[in-house]
Amino acid sequence: MRHETLTFASKHIYHAKKRSIIQTACAEVNGFSELYHKLQRKVSLTGKSQSTSINYARHLAKAAIHFNALPTALDEEQVNAYLYYLQQTHKSASDSYFKFTVYGFRFMYRMEGLEDQYLQLPSIKREKKLPVVLSREETRRLLAAPKLLKHRVLFGLLYGCGLRCFEARNIQLPDIDFDRKMLHVRQGKGKKDRYVPIGRALCQWLNDYIGVKSNNVWLFNGRPNGRAGGDFDARYSQRGIQWVVKHAAKQAGIVKNVSAHTLRHSFATHLLEDGLDIVSIKELLGHSRIETTLIYLHVAHYDRVKTYSPLDTLYSGVVSGRAVRSTMIPHAIELPSPPMRLNPVLDSENAAAQTPCDCVAQWVCCNKTFTIYCETTPTEQLP
Repeated sequence: MRHETLTFASKHIYHAKKRSIIQTACAEVNGFSELYHKLQRKVSLTGKSQSTSINYARHLAKAAIHFNALPTALDEEQVNAYLYYLQQTHKSASDSYFKFTVYGFRFMYRMEGLEDQYLQLPSIKREKKLPVVLSREETRRLLAAPKLLKHRVLFGLLYGCGLRCFEARNIQLPDIDFDRKMLHVRQGKGKKDRYVPIGRALCQWLNDYIGVKSNNVWLFNGRPNGRAGGDFDARYSQRGIQWVVKHAAKQAGIVKNVSAHTLRHSFATHLLEDGLDIVSIKELLGHSRIETTLIYLHVAHYDRVKTYSPLDTLYSGVVSGRAVRSTMIPHAIELPSPPMRLNPVLDSENAAAQTPCDCVAQWVCCNKTFTIYCETTPTEQLP
């Protein structure tokens, strides 16, 4: 296939500014409207969410506009060339844009009974990345950054209740139980309901916010007038929430790559550091599998398994107030004369019987004798 075909998308101008990419494909690509409606019905019947339907349709629409043809009419060479084009355009083969394009093609091929094309699509490897987590100080700065009470309440729900972005968008006023200090999260991921607690500070913010907002169904209202499809409806848009979070992070001086989901990661990590068990955190997050929640064990810091660098113990002999036994001194290190005094370096077996300023041990290394002195009194014993 000629290179000119691959550059069609870059030269294409979406002149209909008030139309979404799906609407543009329906209007300009013959037969895409029928394919789109069929895709919508099939996604709904398989129990997938509306956002999944829109995601698949958006990526198929871009492919249709790229070739000015239905995605089902593309041969193997065209599909591979298009995927290669995406791979080179975006960061990696596992980038979300590339990944969801493949997922959209897979679903479409199964729907149309084109199993041969389905098998020819590349497999997607899962990246094993640890989540970005804010420190408690960064979280406080982020919560203090918004100038609007609406945004502070939004951040409070994302962090204080561990909500996903779309779950925060879907909150209605009857979902908030101020007497029990509980929030009813309706139809979360996997179409599951759950209850999460609301903190005292968040309850006060919600009371203040609801008292001044107009009487609407949704807790967070959007401005859908004049917007082009997508998630622009009576609710606050997902794009708007992400923009507000990133803007607030910049205002708070946070250099990490912060998104709305970062607050959910921070919620789980901080609860784990506070001592809440992993099973309870799984229920609060609405995870189906405990393996999904276990990732926070890799990012949380708590005293029971608090890590440290071995450089901290290589010469000092002390870790967090606990004396440790020294075993050797590296060949490259020579102690000065008179001998260096380290406090404390103890022989754990004779700690109780030692007297002050007695030599603890001597090492012979590279034909040199090294002496370690101790200023420990008999009352300083190992725990």
